[in-house]
Amino acid sequence: MDGMSAAAHAAATAAGNEAEPAPAKGGNAAVPQHVGIIMDGNGRWATARGLPRALGHKAGAEAARRAIEAAGEAGVGWLTLFAFSSENWRRPADEVQDLTLLMRHYLATEVARLVKEGVRLRVIGERERFGPELVRAIAAAEAATAGGTRLNLNVALSYGGRAEIASAAREIARLAAAGELDPAKVDERMFGGFLGTAGMPDPDLIIRTSGEQRISNFLLWQAAYAEFVFQDVLWPDYGAQHLAVALGEFARRERRYGARAA
Repeated sequence: MDGMSAAAHAAATAAGNEAEPAPAKGGNAAVPQHVGIIMDGNGRWATARGLPRALGHKAGAEAARRAIEAAGEAGVGWLTLFAFSSENWRRPADEVQDLTLLMRHYLATEVARLVKEGVRLRVIGERERFGPELVRAIAAAEAATAGGTRLNLNVALSYGGRAEIASAAREIARLAAAGELDPAKVDERMFGGFLGTAGMPDPDLIIRTSGEQRISNFLLWQAAYAEFVFQDVLWPDYGAQHLAVALGEFARRERRYGARAA
């Protein structure tokens, strides 16, 4: 957000995240308004089949397509997919290159489908690290799908929750030092307006696949009141039936946001 004016931040903050998420689309509180998915298990899926990791990531992209379709059909309004973490840059260079090529291919081939299905794409994270060609492709895809109203799809690329929070703190400090922002007025709502998810609802449900049970630096600020479901299925095998199980588990939870049960 470097260079964004205090006025622009104020506008973003006005639409910022609430402490409690709004009801789900259509008023059905049993359906989460915003679902985040930590897509884990591509490499293990490929290894178990004696395949290159690149084919595991390709199969994972197919699973992402199924999840997007299933989320839209279930009435979920927002879906955030954790596709590439800031820590993933530490992987071998050839795997990072394969992932980058897959992302470029996805943007080239899936945008028309997203437009047809009413899906609006946004990318959060440090997209600049992928180079100008992919940055342009991302911007073009976001522009092409901007009219989508059926499902808001966020893809987290080169994303890390701690880095996001640190970036927001730096920008607030810069504006305060310039006399454009009163530090005494910084509250949770305002701070949320400096994050990459400004104006979006916080996630109600976060799913992680592959049997692992950790958050891995995903939406750390935004997940304060999220419900978690951990599923013992490798991501490339994920389908509508798995999402339905997670949504069913969410519907059975009682969400109190720190208050006592009635």
